[in-house]
Amino acid sequence: MNQFMRPGARLFVCLSLIMLAGKSLQALQVADLAIIGGQRFDTGAGTFVANPGILIKQGRITRIGEKLEIPVGLPVLKLAEGQFILPGLIDCHAHYNVKLLKIRREEFFVMPIQYLANGVTVTFSCGEYDPEKMMQLRKDIESGAKIGPHLINSGPYFGIARRPWHADPQQVRDEVDFWAKQGVGGFKAKLIDPDCLKALIEQAHKHQLTVTGHLDSGFRNSVNPSTAIDFGIDRIEHFLGGDAMTPDKPAYSTLAAITPDMPEFQAIVRKFVETGTVFDATITAYGYGCDDEVYEHWFNESSLLTPFVLQKIAEKNASQPQEPLDQFIQIYKTKKTTIDDYFRAGGIVTTGTDHVCDGRFLPGFGIHREMHAMCESGIPAADVLRIATINGARALGIEADYGSIEVGKWGDVFVVGANPLDDIRNTRSPEYVVRAGHLYQTAELLNSVEGKLGPASDDEILDW
Repeated sequence: MNQFMRPGARLFVCLSLIMLAGKSLQALQVADLAIIGGQRFDTGAGTFVANPGILIKQGRITRIGEKLEIPVGLPVLKLAEGQFILPGLIDCHAHYNVKLLKIRREEFFVMPIQYLANGVTVTFSCGEYDPEKMMQLRKDIESGAKIGPHLINSGPYFGIARRPWHADPQQVRDEVDFWAKQGVGGFKAKLIDPDCLKALIEQAHKHQLTVTGHLDSGFRNSVNPSTAIDFGIDRIEHFLGGDAMTPDKPAYSTLAAITPDMPEFQAIVRKFVETGTVFDATITAYGYGCDDEVYEHWFNESSLLTPFVLQKIAEKNASQPQEPLDQFIQIYKTKKTTIDDYFRAGGIVTTGTDHVCDGRFLPGFGIHREMHAMCESGIPAADVLRIATINGARALGIEADYGSIEVGKWGDVFVVGANPLDDIRNTRSPEYVVRAGHLYQTAELLNSVEGKLGPASDDEILDW
């Protein structure tokens, strides 16, 4: 399951006889679209090429090239030469839950839209607090009742991150069977014991589903990522593991001291490469609050919060100012200095945000920070774009449908107004996003959810 290689004028838009004005939130209620002009990202070559045309019928790309036969009345998005078409981004460690006031809970309206408005067209919800309602969210998006990316459910956490957790290997197998029947697309282990992890991997693979893990060092019956690789795990979150993380202390106690020249680091990198195990680095998840340009704002993300939440957060910060954890800041810096060495050794990397909104940052915007951090580490921009698209599709086992702009795949793309190969930060401001042939103006998506994230009054606060 793991075997794959890493692989002059401003814009003007003509939507044939269809006016965007007044549509506001609504997608064009068609699954057919032609995109003419602009520059298209060629995933294999890692370059942009002129785009004579892309034809999307019933949500899928049916033609790429010149002399497209465009039926009368078909919506046409005409782009200028200085606009760039990218495959939809894939967040392999997305969360739809937030922790704004008292509790951590899933949010089903603003979160899907803010992902999509950032060009994220596929998310793997990497551990769900409310798996039943998250399954319903997926169905609502698929039916058109709600707007959002293609959502791949993970079901509940497997491990002590789920409270309460009192499972044995057979219970794990039974639960995998149950959730597979419900339509999940993979599983997430977090702080799980070896016997249960082995059962989870074996049973998930019987259903041809992948497993990823937030693991530890082996401390107190946890599982080191190196051991999980021996079990056949598909992906590892956060840290590579191996002998650099000794089992006499938790993983976080040793992470900051890891350097690329350590033999232990080089050994675990070789193990990832030789087995084809995927590393979802989640670099930026650890650096929020630090003084680094990666975390600058280009959009006022807090404007999506309700005025009530903004007031409550301001009151809390006035009495209890938030300070970043020094340990996490050091881990962030270590991850930035090691990810390039892992990549250049042949390691497979994906993009995952793993950020739970606390009022300052939102994970849809976070995927652009993740790509920025990878470029700062030394990974070329073309490879970062591959990491954020085709690598994620391959890691999730959906590369036949997603991850690149090719005939037969879903019509998932987004359009930016400057070349990301010149500066990866040019992905930060999508102008349009297309999901399965449905065209959205991203500014309208964000405007539609302004001031709507969180409770609006004291009467609603108990659920938050």
